Amino acid sequence: MAEDLLIDRTLSKAQQYQSLLPQIEALTGGEPDQVANLANAMAALKETFGFFWVGVYVVKNDELVLGPFQGPVACTRIRHGKGVCGSSWAQARTLLVPDVEQFPGHIACSSLSKSEIVVPIIKEGSVVAVLDVDSDQLNDFDETDQQYLEQLCQRMAQWF
Repeated sequence: MAEDLLIDRTLSKAQQYQSLLPQIEALTGGEPDQVANLANAMAALKETFGFFWVGVYVVKNDELVLGPFQGPVACTRIRHGKGVCGSSWAQARTLLVPDVEQFPGHIACSSLSKSEIVVPIIKEGSVVAVLDVDSDQLNDFDETDQQYLEQLCQRMAQWF
């Protein structure tokens, strides 16, 4: 299969997600390597939506450790319950943050990040990683992002 994405910027956000998710499935289907799959999924998200930063933090012992990502350099390790990512891990739920400056204990990996959504990747009842998406715009994420990113994370759980 050619590793090209079909992106139609005239579609609504929901339609873009509906087009993208099967393409990620096609890109990763049959590939057993976790890093390759995560890397391609992050690249596909970045290319489709132009997110400021998109990546995965993987649970290793008592920390989240930076995994494949697209965007500027990032924090390497995040403790359980700290910042948006650590809080999503601790609560095992999606956190949608319209203004990161208003989030208690926000970890500023980049001062350019203004809003964020973090979705836990859950396998067999445990958070194994989190998907972190940052925007350089305030209030850039909504329920549409949450719905489709949660669907993607359910699929990504099989890579762990």
